[in-house]
Amino acid sequence: MTDADTANLLKYFRYRVNRDLGGAAAWFAEKWRGSLLFKAAAVLAGLGMLAWVVLFVWLASDLPDAESLVDYETPLPTVVRGIDGEIVHSYARERRVQLQYPDFPDQLIAAYLSAEDKTFYSHGGVDMTGTANAVMDYVTKYGSGDRAVGGSTITQQLAKILLLGDEYSVTRKLKEMILATRIEGVLSKQEILELYLNEIPLGRRSFGVQAAARAYFDKDVGDLELHEMAFLAILPKAPERYGRAGQEEAALARRDFVLSQMEENGYITEAERQEAAAMPLGLVRQRSQRSVDAGYFLEEVRRKLIDEFGETAEDGNNSVYAGGLWVRTSLDPELQEAAREALRAGLMRYHGNRGWTGPIATIDVSEGNWASQLASSYLAIRYEDWRVGVVTQRSGSSATIGFSNGDESPLSGLPNALKAGDVIAVRPSGNGYRVATIPEVSGGFLAQSVQTGRVLAMQGGFDHRLTDFNRATQAERQPGSTIKPFVYAAGLENGMTPATEVPDQEFCVWQGARLGNKCFSNFGGSRGGGVYPMRFGLEQSRNLMTVHIASEAGIDNVVKTFKAVDIGDHEPFYASALGSGSSTVQRMVNAYAALANHGRLHEPTVIDYVQDRRGKVIWRADKRQCQGCNMPEWDGGPMPRPGQMGEEALDPRTAFQVVHMLEGVVTRGTATRLRDLELPLFGKTGTTTGPTNAWFVGGSPEFVAGVYLGHDTPRNLGGWVQGGNTAAPIFKQFVQKTRERWSDEPAIAPSGVRMVRIDRRTGKRVYDGWPSDDPRAAVIWEAFKPDTEPSRSTRQDQIAAKRNEILELIRAGREEGRNRAFESNDGQPSDFVEERGGIY
Repeated sequence: MTDADTANLLKYFRYRVNRDLGGAAAWFAEKWRGSLLFKAAAVLAGLGMLAWVVLFVWLASDLPDAESLVDYETPLPTVVRGIDGEIVHSYARERRVQLQYPDFPDQLIAAYLSAEDKTFYSHGGVDMTGTANAVMDYVTKYGSGDRAVGGSTITQQLAKILLLGDEYSVTRKLKEMILATRIEGVLSKQEILELYLNEIPLGRRSFGVQAAARAYFDKDVGDLELHEMAFLAILPKAPERYGRAGQEEAALARRDFVLSQMEENGYITEAERQEAAAMPLGLVRQRSQRSVDAGYFLEEVRRKLIDEFGETAEDGNNSVYAGGLWVRTSLDPELQEAAREALRAGLMRYHGNRGWTGPIATIDVSEGNWASQLASSYLAIRYEDWRVGVVTQRSGSSATIGFSNGDESPLSGLPNALKAGDVIAVRPSGNGYRVATIPEVSGGFLAQSVQTGRVLAMQGGFDHRLTDFNRATQAERQPGSTIKPFVYAAGLENGMTPATEVPDQEFCVWQGARLGNKCFSNFGGSRGGGVYPMRFGLEQSRNLMTVHIASEAGIDNVVKTFKAVDIGDHEPFYASALGSGSSTVQRMVNAYAALANHGRLHEPTVIDYVQDRRGKVIWRADKRQCQGCNMPEWDGGPMPRPGQMGEEALDPRTAFQVVHMLEGVVTRGTATRLRDLELPLFGKTGTTTGPTNAWFVGGSPEFVAGVYLGHDTPRNLGGWVQGGNTAAPIFKQFVQKTRERWSDEPAIAPSGVRMVRIDRRTGKRVYDGWPSDDPRAAVIWEAFKPDTEPSRSTRQDQIAAKRNEILELIRAGREEGRNRAFESNDGQPSDFVEERGGIY
């Protein structure tokens, strides 16, 4: 077509438009002048159009931007993995799992299209036929209180779910229609379906079909059968109804209707429909989220994640409850189980037969809603077959216990103080339940990797479902004698050796005219006596020797050592050297791990790294740089390696010397009950004044663990309680349960350490004896820094004494000869004396 042809065609179109518009205008003017009825109808139509335009502008003025859905991120829970990569927990207030469009089975999509929007692929967001039906239904039900059929397309439902909310009104419906047309303009049909199937609420706190498949059938969507897919497709109509008990008939009828619609729409055959319709619903009971029983550990992880990334979507794209994070933690499920059971067993042993300690909480049962009150308290317990319930009535020697599901049972073993409204623990007994007692005493346990600082297990009390106060990380307690190894480290850093003789004698400090002398004593009030090698003081936990060492090293140097290993900022008082300050189980364990790690201190971590929803690492605990680790090809040079972890808090030789002495605590000191484990263990017991706390901290070159037992408000535990008989058995059970994880390899001395045979009673060096496996043997190996070894002892001392005796005889003989020479030479020395003068 030439340019002239184009010009002629445009001229023709302009002519037709002008002619037709002119004719229409003339017709309208003629009717307007000649008919009042036409004039009134025209005015009404104009007003109606104007009203519609105004209404449209008003409705559309404050609508959300449909473009926001292009970059929309489904709120997803945070998934937590353990040290082996297995999922151990998720932080979720709703069940959500995001899938891509290809992940949804075709029949599942067909079920939703048949149930909700069979014209989905042909409309532009609004189905006019469905809308007309909805209007008619609304008119017929107006004023009845019944909710009209929505008539919404899948696109309209998506607009309601993500952008508008669930308000029931005509204006919301109109806004929904406008927004649906806009969504169709920015998203493809597949993108709309993907968002819809990931976001639709389907009951049981499930959002999206994958979460619902897990909630109702304990399956993934790819494993669902046809009748199960059809059931999920009925849920958008009544998400909180069809999955409940007593609604089976209604659910089956609705499911079979969806199956018939799938057949009618050509998605399945008649045979497939009949086979699916013959199947029962097959719903599983609601289940709690899968989770390792490590509540204190997982709560610690949650707190750190919230501090780093925020809690909700408003806090950022990587929030804990919406960001879809994948978190790799250091939680070791096997060690965690052993830690939990060991601490619980220790608490139960201490409690013994002390009787009922009172209710966990109390609620008002007079209004009859005790079940909902109990459920909303979230109090629970996972110990043997115990349960938490509320006493619903008490009359003399009879009572009933109620549970959060509404069940009630007879209750026996009633303490006198028990009353209605008490929330208590119970255990099965006969046809009912019997009152159980949760120990009033509590404590904390923590285990850590020596080389990395990764926390492997953590138990902060009897059960985190009763209280989330974490005694392993939050309880500031007096560490008692568990702090002594760091006093000895200060002594070793300031000129002392493991063989240095230290007085086990009275030590007093003048505190001024008002307070007078402060005199220390050993455990039990003993004032000691004698002088012993430093090792003896640590093995036997001698207070007097410890304060003498603190005095020799300088108390300022002692508290600096405490700070260097992050035990805490303690006052420079001699009582601090005996553990009168405060610290936590986590800090004490980390400090002992530094001893086992040749003095290198790590920051204890519970999270290894965090990935966003797409798998990109956005945070890691190990921040070391490794130059060349990501090179595309090996360049032939040495293998690149990251730098050493941690920072040096102690001289490696000093740290090893302390560990070597602490091995003696297990071999023949205050923790000998651990000796039959036959492992190269080191550790230290601790008992604070009262006693109010019983401690043990120790481990091996691989693992260090620590535990304390005490009341939350410190008070006397009983005069018989010591770290060795109360805390050490908890550690021992932990090791016994995980025995195959502990290596038989002893600690390796760093360079610059000399192993020398000494007499452990005197601290002197020996040459004619050898250490043996007898824990009470006199001769042992001791670790020394170069040129600090002690002198010889035993037989060597005897030889030295004999030598001195011989020399004295020689001296005496020399004097006698000199006198004779003087006599024979008129007072001049003889040649014999001059020649023999160098014999000394």
